[in-house]
Amino acid sequence: MTPHSFGSWGMATAIGMLAPAAVQAQALPGEPLSPLPAPPAADPRKLALGSRLFRDPRFAKDNSVSCISCHSPQHGGADARPLSVGAGGVVHVVNTPTVLNSGLNFRQQWTGGATSLEELVGIVLKSPRVFNSSWEELLAKLGRDLQLVSGFKAAYPEGMTPRSVADALAVYQRSLLTPSRFDRYLQGDGTAITALEKHGYERFKAYGCVGCHQGVNIGGNMFQRFGAMADYFKARAAAGQALTDADRGRYNVTLKTDHLYVFKVPSLRNVALTPPYFHDASARSLEEAVEVMFRFQLGRTAPPQDKEAIVAFLGSLSGEAVKE
Repeated sequence: MTPHSFGSWGMATAIGMLAPAAVQAQALPGEPLSPLPAPPAADPRKLALGSRLFRDPRFAKDNSVSCISCHSPQHGGADARPLSVGAGGVVHVVNTPTVLNSGLNFRQQWTGGATSLEELVGIVLKSPRVFNSSWEELLAKLGRDLQLVSGFKAAYPEGMTPRSVADALAVYQRSLLTPSRFDRYLQGDGTAITALEKHGYERFKAYGCVGCHQGVNIGGNMFQRFGAMADYFKARAAAGQALTDADRGRYNVTLKTDHLYVFKVPSLRNVALTPPYFHDASARSLEEAVEVMFRFQLGRTAPPQDKEAIVAFLGSLSGEAVKE
């Protein structure tokens, strides 16, 4: 596959849905999934600035970590660690989701706490679990970099500001689309995926997985309760795993009791590259994650061969290789 540069340039009722209409692409007739669109047009100067900022440890209060520290190109834009480590060595409370194709999500973060990539920049900058900094502190540090200041003056009329920094990072992240063999299949190339992967896709639809993992990002466009058909958190507690504040999900954003244990449905693009899985990193393999989904989200059983086929299908969602 052509390298994609990460470098310088149960069908339970869904709790809210907002598909990003502007990014829809043509799919095969009757398919619930859509192929990726082309990357959005972008000013190459803003792309270059965003790529540089994505790697800049000055975002962290102690200059110890950058965005790429927890969104690894070798790990599908996510973190190989169950929980990421932020400024000052603080350990995060949720598993880091992938940055790849994140511009297609209807909201950002597991809880949907950010409505856009631009808003997310300010949230993680100030978060004590990520960068633990502030706009004032960051701009003071970046403002001493004359080359960076000059680049912002060339790309943005206002120069380097919170808005322009957030915009450059968002422009860059929206460019990180990873078309896969499965996209070619959706565009009509019947040979792009194997017979086993095709069977897995049919099982994926037949069992109802596609009820939540659908659209252009194969997820990322609705909220859903974790444990829609069985009590996931009760089972986890019974296994000796204490619940945490992070397990409350979207409730932490809205304080609405019906949002308890509700999370944004993650995209399944590149999912084979991003273990461990779920907000709590509790599933160490894709096979284990599929088992959990059948039990707690679908409330169904399936023969091993069907689950194996679904895992094979999920592997076809891995996009073009990424590199630093």
